[in-house]
Amino acid sequence: MPDQPTIDTARHRSTLVDQIGGKARRKSHAQHNPAQVWFGIGMMGLIGWSVAVPTLLGAALGVWLDRRHSGHSWTLALLVAGLVMGCLNAGRWVASQNQKIREETEKQDD
Repeated sequence: MPDQPTIDTARHRSTLVDQIGGKARRKSHAQHNPAQVWFGIGMMGLIGWSVAVPTLLGAALGVWLDRRHSGHSWTLALLVAGLVMGCLNAGRWVASQNQKIREETEKQDD
């Protein structure tokens, strides 16, 4: 009995071909639009600052509170709080940018 591809195998191949085709289109688009590559690199810096600034502000506020009120380590607590806030903010921003990219990709695929 010859090996014939099953429906699941054919569907998997079709999905794989679609994924590879999408990646090839994105790569070609990036090669023809190098400004978008630099834009992406700049966004990494923006994400870093969106985490670093709240962290440093929390640490600075904590140092100020430690000098005013003793008893608890406000520096450590507010440093961690600033880090968490920065990470949540950066994550939310990355998710929204990812959604925009997906919407643009879907428009280009149609």
